[in-house]
Amino acid sequence: MNTVLITGCSSGFGLDTAHFFHDRGWSVIATMRTPKADVLPASDRMRVLPLDVTDPASIARAMAAAGPFDVLVNNAGVGQMSPLEGVSMDKIRELFETNTLGTIAMTQAVLPQFRERGSGVIVNVTSGVTFQPLPLMSIYTASKAAVNAFTESVALELEAIGVRIRIVIPGRAPETPFGDNARARMGLNIPEPYQALAAQMMGRFQAGGDVTTSRDVSEAVWRAATDPSCPMRLPAGADAVARAGAAR
Repeated sequence: MNTVLITGCSSGFGLDTAHFFHDRGWSVIATMRTPKADVLPASDRMRVLPLDVTDPASIARAMAAAGPFDVLVNNAGVGQMSPLEGVSMDKIRELFETNTLGTIAMTQAVLPQFRERGSGVIVNVTSGVTFQPLPLMSIYTASKAAVNAFTESVALELEAIGVRIRIVIPGRAPETPFGDNARARMGLNIPEPYQALAAQMMGRFQAGGDVTTSRDVSEAVWRAATDPSCPMRLPAGADAVARAGAAR
């Protein structure tokens, strides 16, 4: 029986992906900063573990408790919307610690067991904002674009040891708490010269149009994990697919 470890499973993409793999007969190790077992089915194929991807000791404990597994899904992430002038360097470092360095740390942590077996798949979930520049998103976009570049480069190393790594790129997902959390992180510290732009962007995010659902992302992660012919970058959601086409 195959086993997947997924980070950031308390809500949104991670939670739906945990359900998706479990429903297809996989064993799932669902990790969260603050475990909430009640959001997932009670099953001998479902385990919930605490994991903070910014804490090396937490990563080590989770890896030891998880035991061997076949697929790592790096889904944990935080959003941020802010003009550059309105965000502190401490907040910028905090964002990169989770979105970028956390993904790199988890990838590094799983490599010994994958290398020894000569098999394994890593799926990194990034963001459709990397397809086009957007105001107020410079820091968030940089954190996710770095993961794209990291993944494509490290893939060349991992191929030699039998390990596959892919990128799933979701679009805008208003059904999940992610957008609300990003806006909360924006806070009230918007310098006056940027307030009109901020209002414009808020309206844009709340407008209709194509969006991404959690199921779109779960299906894309499943394909990246199980289909060796899956392309390196796999957009998830109608809007992400459209942006990917426009970016070519």
